Amino acid sequence: MEIKKITDEAFHKYGKVIQGYDFGPLVEALQKTPDYKGVAYEPSIPELEATTTAAALQQKTFGELPIQVGYCNGINYKLNAVEYHKSSEVNVAATDAVLILGMQQDITEEFTYDTAKMEAFLVPAGTAVEIYATTLHYAPCSVGGNQFKVGIVLPVGTNCPLTQEHDGWEDKLITAKNKWLIGHEEGGLDAGAHIGLVGKNLDVRD
Repeated sequence: MEIKKITDEAFHKYGKVIQGYDFGPLVEALQKTPDYKGVAYEPSIPELEATTTAAALQQKTFGELPIQVGYCNGINYKLNAVEYHKSSEVNVAATDAVLILGMQQDITEEFTYDTAKMEAFLVPAGTAVEIYATTLHYAPCSVGGNQFKVGIVLPVGTNCPLTQEHDGWEDKLITAKNKWLIGHEEGGLDAGAHIGLVGKNLDVRD
């Protein structure tokens, strides 16, 4: 699939490139996080949250809201699912990574979504992007067969385990706190996940 640049105008409806920050301290800390053969996500890592970069993101990008800083690391090429939050997410690339993005507005009333509507973007190492709350996304993808390491910045509690039952209408998509998920039948998700992606399970190598 075509992989566009985050400077491309097509990216503007999904998010924006974050400028005016020193991402060096967070990128350096991310580079020390573990490698994985698959995909691993950790929502909150104290060493990442202690960086001056994290403090600046909390103050400015999140308007002083409490945040958590974790990572998503590994090797991945496929979409497998899409998720969205009711808040922006900041991705800080310690390595080159590809994001496959779509728009929440294109989800049908039956909570299905056509993967043909999605676009892929390269986030170069050392850069950061704000992904808007209405943007569908999932785990980053690898570049050139290499490990990706991406810092994930979100409001505190996001993606953590639920404490209540959820069922009916949009509520049935909730799989973790502040996380609404739609899976692909080939995505290998846990039983009970809503399978609503139609079309191809996108692969950045195609």
